[in-house]
Amino acid sequence: MRTGTQTIETDRGPARVDLTVPGGRAVPASLLVLGHGAGGSVDAPDLTAVRDGALAAGVAVALVTQPYRVAGRRTPPPAGHLDEAWRAVLAVLMGQTGRLPVIVGGRSSGARVACRTAAEVGAVGIVTLAFPLHPPGKPDRSRAGELATGLPTLVVNGDRDPFGVPGAALGVELVVLGGERHDLRKAPSAVAGAVVAFLRAHGWAR
Repeated sequence: MRTGTQTIETDRGPARVDLTVPGGRAVPASLLVLGHGAGGSVDAPDLTAVRDGALAAGVAVALVTQPYRVAGRRTPPPAGHLDEAWRAVLAVLMGQTGRLPVIVGGRSSGARVACRTAAEVGAVGIVTLAFPLHPPGKPDRSRAGELATGLPTLVVNGDRDPFGVPGAALGVELVVLGGERHDLRKAPSAVAGAVVAFLRAHGWAR
């Protein structure tokens, strides 16, 4: 497995991947691949907390920066372009990691990309942070259908998120953190704890 930072070429431009593996000589239990929010980065507090928690639990973690952010733009391209770049990155990563189970996810926009493409890329599960159920103030424009993938899915949202909180559904485990908004900044360790517990429950972490 190639660790460190690498650039992966996609038809939408180069994406950047920061891959970290657990210490020691043991083979990782799985690979967790996470994407960022629409105008954010992989340095978001919840993503870095999840990375550190997963590494401690024997999980390799890849943080993926979409091509538009690599190019310095904050406004994301259409969803189809995001999905296309994500699929290209996953194809390369899965080729590098052999038979490791791969869990995909991300925060906000990155969570939506992971859900839309999870079955196609061959993921075994999904981790979503701050899933944006609807645009702020527009609950009639629900995106709940994107969570209906048929794969084990974790949703971690704050109860004060203006983008809404998904409801419980078959195959979807919901963790709602009190006092948190969309950025999930107040208690990143709680976010990480929920993710590691989910991974362990499915045998994807130690």
